[in-house]
Amino acid sequence: MHKDIIIIGGGAAGFFAAINIAERHPKLSVAILERGKEGLQKVKISGGGRCNVTHAEFIPLELVQNYPRGEKELLGPFHTFMTGDTISWFQERGVELKIEEDGRIFPVSNSSQTIIDCFLHEAKKHNVEILYNHSVKSIFQTDNFKVETSQGIFNCNKIVVATGSNPKIWKLLEDLGHTIIQPVPSLFTFDIKDNRIAAIPGVVAQDVEVEVLGTNLVSQGPLLITHVGMSAPAILKLSAFGAIALAKLNYNFEIAINFIRQDYELCLDQLKDFKYQFAKKLVFGSAQFNLPKRLWKQLVLASNINENVRWADINKEQLEALSKQLTKAVFKVTGKSTFKEEFVTAGGADLKEVNFKTFESRRIPNLYLAGEVLNIDAVTGGFNFQNAWTGAYIVSQSIV
Repeated sequence: MHKDIIIIGGGAAGFFAAINIAERHPKLSVAILERGKEGLQKVKISGGGRCNVTHAEFIPLELVQNYPRGEKELLGPFHTFMTGDTISWFQERGVELKIEEDGRIFPVSNSSQTIIDCFLHEAKKHNVEILYNHSVKSIFQTDNFKVETSQGIFNCNKIVVATGSNPKIWKLLEDLGHTIIQPVPSLFTFDIKDNRIAAIPGVVAQDVEVEVLGTNLVSQGPLLITHVGMSAPAILKLSAFGAIALAKLNYNFEIAINFIRQDYELCLDQLKDFKYQFAKKLVFGSAQFNLPKRLWKQLVLASNINENVRWADINKEQLEALSKQLTKAVFKVTGKSTFKEEFVTAGGADLKEVNFKTFESRRIPNLYLAGEVLNIDAVTGGFNFQNAWTGAYIVSQSIV
């Protein structure tokens, strides 16, 4: 069977590329090859089933700072197709989006099905053929391309690879001559067993600083205590920017947390003031620094201050211990857990072998790559999808 354009991968980048190609050039025959019985599964589960379409960051130079791998390469493409373009693209096709307080952008419907329905409708409207249960077995290039799938063989003029993190497709690209950076997990939570947090899952400290000891990895932001350890942006940023370094440590390392974003000495001075200011109050029951009460109590106990000690009775060693718990609390990380259902990796096709003006392979003419099949990944918040939309759009622009 012959097609003008074959899109390998029925995910976000694949559908976006196919629709834009077919819309721009109706005479081209475009087909999506999807290995599963249905596509867009990552779209379906993204954002807890709401689909975090993109992020409200409208300056390319600031947007790229959310990409541990791909920051330099995406700056130019973001000047071509940016967050605002994504919003307009969906709105022009009847999908209203909203910006939430943390900058994440979702459909007003709060359902990822809205995005899926949009893609399926546009694909049908522009005669994009979607072929499910077509697992790609091999890719050959002579004058054109020959793609062998579990359902048959296709000939085509151009190929767009948009499969995300797919080891089998990476192997096929490697066989064609591409260099593949071996993948490691990029977005994960930290497994921590510690008495200070064991009894308080669900507690959120709104503004902390976390440092991976022995490295230069530092991040700030909210921190969530979970049943198995710690999560939320302060941890997820570290997992993304430290993906390679933390893999080398086999996910066994120590972190130091500054729960109040203050210097140890300054904190100690404030605690001394509290000793007189709240003399008759119990230390255990009077949380300070806007910390959650349950977290405060655990840090107090960890400072060898029992539940019945009043501020007036706290001694020098206890004050110093509490200041250390507040500003330099050390926790042992013993492993990692996938962040929700969203498995993101660092790794993929080497960025040096891609022309980011067109997203065409420098090694294989007429082969294009978009989305996470490339060695590009981002922190959580809609940034990985924005990479997919931008790459796929520029691919469509280049092809037609």
